[in-house]
Amino acid sequence: MLIDQVKIYVRSGDGGNGSVSFHREKYVAQGGPDGGDGGNGGSVVFYVDPGDNTLLKYKYKRKFVAENGGNGKGDKFHGARGKDLRLPVPPGTVIKDAESGKVIKDLSEIGEEFVLLKGGKGGWGNRHFATSTRQVPRFAKNGTRGKEAEVILELKMIADVGLIGLPNVGKSSILAAISDARPRIANYHFTTLSPNLGVVRIGDGCGFVAADIPGLIEGASEGAGLGHDFLRHVDRCRLLIHVVDVSMCEGRDPVEDIKTINEELRAYSKELSSRPQIIAANKCDCIDETLFDRAAFEEFASKNSVKLVYVSAMTGENLDGLVHAAAELLKDLPEITRYESEMDLNGDTLPDDRSVEIRNVNGVYYVEAEWLYNLMGGINFDDRESLMYFQRVLRSSGVIAALVEKGCKDGDTVNMYDFEFDFMD
Repeated sequence: MLIDQVKIYVRSGDGGNGSVSFHREKYVAQGGPDGGDGGNGGSVVFYVDPGDNTLLKYKYKRKFVAENGGNGKGDKFHGARGKDLRLPVPPGTVIKDAESGKVIKDLSEIGEEFVLLKGGKGGWGNRHFATSTRQVPRFAKNGTRGKEAEVILELKMIADVGLIGLPNVGKSSILAAISDARPRIANYHFTTLSPNLGVVRIGDGCGFVAADIPGLIEGASEGAGLGHDFLRHVDRCRLLIHVVDVSMCEGRDPVEDIKTINEELRAYSKELSSRPQIIAANKCDCIDETLFDRAAFEEFASKNSVKLVYVSAMTGENLDGLVHAAAELLKDLPEITRYESEMDLNGDTLPDDRSVEIRNVNGVYYVEAEWLYNLMGGINFDDRESLMYFQRVLRSSGVIAALVEKGCKDGDTVNMYDFEFDFMD
């Protein structure tokens, strides 16, 4: 079964908290602060697995969470770093943001890796906050939270040449005859239920990758048949070999068959419909000249400036000519399409400024921001020095000024993540 599109939830690990600790040993009555730092949380990393060709492993498990960082300890012991969550994907997998549909990363190169979400940073232990005037800091810094996202993994197979055409015209037979692929072949419609890849070799170490694309029928671009699932696999193909049955054994007009598929390509993507094509007139060994209008067929190909090659997958007739025609065209065509990143989840979710969201609900001013939540996790509100440090940060970061701008006055109630206090400018 080919699973080529899934939506999953991923989350990087939280950073560990810094430790509040003071050095204690015999004959040392008042040792200095020695709280260790928290470990960084594990990141979410996708990497290309060349031995994989499906997203089946993500069909039944949709939630993936990296390991949290360990908390710091006394005697300057650092917390352990959270283990990265490494997720394998087949070559040609495009990672998209589930909400916006924007491309985050195209993973097409063998050995390529991509850090989708960085782990949270470990918090500082109290030893970092010791100064000449504050020698006994009773607070440390909490680790920052990991990031989360819902993403769509979409597999767009990597092939230079795509074999397209209506069902049962011989696409799989041609692929088997010209490459090392061994697709399932039978004489009925929709024998092929997933794209098959094969390497076509033409000597001197040269060659190209070809794929037969199943499921294309009239209405495929709107989801009819299997086309909606497999049209995406044509996206990367540099050249299309349009296979058509010219034996007339099913009574269809080859020209109309070509027009039908081209219309579906055009409806799916105008750019895709403009890709160079070769018409492979298959089953030429079984042509019924009383039914097949050869002149009209060749005139159609000439009028549309499309190279026409008569072949027979059954007897092998002219398959070498088809392969060499494709190889010649590929020499002058651009490289396989790679999708440019349209967003960076790590950058988009970590603003450089210290802006806050302020809401007035029934006279209470609610202040929220990710950086503020992380800051408060390391404040000891029972310790005077820690509280003074917190107040200085609120003023220096502009939170106090933002509250005043929103209309907050002395004596009004301010709520920061369930910590409430009376405002004093």
